[in-house]
Amino acid sequence: MAITMTDAAAEHVARYMEKRGHGAGIRLGVRTSGCSGMAYVLEFVDDVQDEDQIFSGPQDVKIVIDPKSLLYLDGTELDFVKEGLNEGFKFNNPNVSSECGCGESFNV
Repeated sequence: MAITMTDAAAEHVARYMEKRGHGAGIRLGVRTSGCSGMAYVLEFVDDVQDEDQIFSGPQDVKIVIDPKSLLYLDGTELDFVKEGLNEGFKFNNPNVSSECGCGESFNV
């Protein structure tokens, strides 16, 4: 099982963690939501739980994932993209079977 992060995503997270001044990494998870069933959740994490899985990305950025979310995220690559005036994280998840039209949720 593995979760990866592009250099662009790692740079973005590292920059915000530096501004924040503390933290163990970024938590990637899923929650039930949206029209397709699941949505991605990203948040800074200060305390890692015993059951969490930790993956190291570029620049030693830690990606923290709980065991339940890992089932849906195995093989996912986290990217940060800029398209015109818009920028944000992109999840390249090989487990996704369909996504909603608005891009807010997915199904496996």
